[in-house]
Amino acid sequence: MMRLGFLISHPIQYYTPIFRELAKECDLTVFFAHRQTGEGQASAGFGVAFEWDVDLLAGYRSRFLTNVARQPSTDHFGGCDTPGIAQEIADGRFDAFVVPGWGLRSYLQAVRACRRARVPVMVRADSQLPGKRSAAVRLVKALAYRRMMRRFDAYLYVGKRSRAYFEHYGARPSRMFFAPHCVDNEAFGRARRTSGSPEGRSRLLFAGKLLERKRPLDLIRAAALLQGRGAKVEVAFAGSGELEVELRRVAKETGVPAVFHGFVNQSALPATYAAADMLVLPSDARETWGLVVNEAMACGLPAVVSDAVGCGPDLIEQGATGAVFLLGDVAGLADAIGRTLALDPVRTREAVRARIALYSPDRTAQGIIAGATALRRAMDGET
Repeated sequence: MMRLGFLISHPIQYYTPIFRELAKECDLTVFFAHRQTGEGQASAGFGVAFEWDVDLLAGYRSRFLTNVARQPSTDHFGGCDTPGIAQEIADGRFDAFVVPGWGLRSYLQAVRACRRARVPVMVRADSQLPGKRSAAVRLVKALAYRRMMRRFDAYLYVGKRSRAYFEHYGARPSRMFFAPHCVDNEAFGRARRTSGSPEGRSRLLFAGKLLERKRPLDLIRAAALLQGRGAKVEVAFAGSGELEVELRRVAKETGVPAVFHGFVNQSALPATYAAADMLVLPSDARETWGLVVNEAMACGLPAVVSDAVGCGPDLIEQGATGAVFLLGDVAGLADAIGRTLALDPVRTREAVRARIALYSPDRTAQGIIAGATALRRAMDGET
């Protein structure tokens, strides 16, 4: 059976279903670079200290590395410093190893260790090409990132934009494998549709941290425009963060009915989606994917996203699974919401479920194993 190593910063709810699927197909060991605390979750932007209420470690083998960073954290490059990964890789006899990028020192330590041990290393990342940058910045990034790309033996892209990103910086198409971003579709799919508004209003849900880069205020302003056109809508926010006070103020000033759920833990999320009519994600380009869209679609909801959100080209089919609007265009957002509310709900749910079925933990595990298998065959050919 293939031996696969995988390093991530800390236990993450989105990775757990992937690890469980991989553990069915290969001899998997997952390494964590950091033990996240409730306070650490708060400082990472959630706004409140909490612990996930689902088991993130069951169903696969894992180990916590010793993090020797002076200021342990997942928020900055030096926050995860785990030199012990070198010995783990040297002793592990792995056929391949996976890291989710190069944004932490731990990831580069693993890449160097793989090179020394002659273990093929794959990178799975969701970066997308940035917008306007100066010529000097583009040149520096091109030189540095092309050099970085040569350190990896294969590239696991999560969607169309991450594939374009890898290609832009020199990744060979023959060494790229589709390992899509996904959530536990089965768990979210068990949610049953409920009416979130007793007044018969359509509920527009924003799920995520209430931060400026996610632009939740755009949703309230778009809802106000829709109300002015006679639409019966309300907004709901599942999340906490620094903008909550401002959001409450603007909702009151504009007369938009608003529900603030606060932070919603994992086990309660399906019911929160089931009480909505659509998900709206107005984020800027720092939303390199937007896994809340996967969650919503697994519950059968269409989604409206800005054109900067990374998952748009993969998950949004205009007029079928939702709509895309120009980042920052509040009137365009209102129009997109209106068009999506006008879709036939039965056909929309069918289209949404068909699309999200392609972005599953099983499909992701298959892509990772395909990459590892190709690299093992290449190594066998060399020897």
